[in-house]
Amino acid sequence: MFKPKWWLKNVFEIDEDFIKSNHLRGFILDLDNTLSMHGSPVPEQGVTEWLAKMKKLGMKLMVLSNNTKKRVEPLAKDLGIDFISFGCKPLTVGVGRALKKMRLPKNSVALVGDQIFTDILGGNLSRVPTILVEPFHMEDKATFKLKRKLESIFFKRDKPQ
Repeated sequence: MFKPKWWLKNVFEIDEDFIKSNHLRGFILDLDNTLSMHGSPVPEQGVTEWLAKMKKLGMKLMVLSNNTKKRVEPLAKDLGIDFISFGCKPLTVGVGRALKKMRLPKNSVALVGDQIFTDILGGNLSRVPTILVEPFHMEDKATFKLKRKLESIFFKRDKPQ
């Protein structure tokens, strides 16, 4: 339940070949440390261009964050992506809402995120393929360090495949 289907360095490794070879039609995307640094009002460098490529390929995109609407809405709107805040990951309710809005079957949508206990567990419980990405920046707050330490009990985070 804690292991992703794929483990990549970041979203930029998701390209047309990856999409075609895995028969994907959409992505449910975590926000913090996946598209943007935690709490930042702007996307990480290159994210806007990557999203434009995904849209050009016809991919359906949805931000699913456990964060507040106040945090998620401005950045999601700037990125031109629909969103769900208070996603309740790892519970399946947020993923279910995203799939319903996207109107795609589970096996054609991958959930992309940086946290095992929320993103990966939530995707796996929802039976959607999961992609674990490394955070753009490792957080130095005690809560993040503890979370990463606990994750290492279930899944060794050395290097992406």
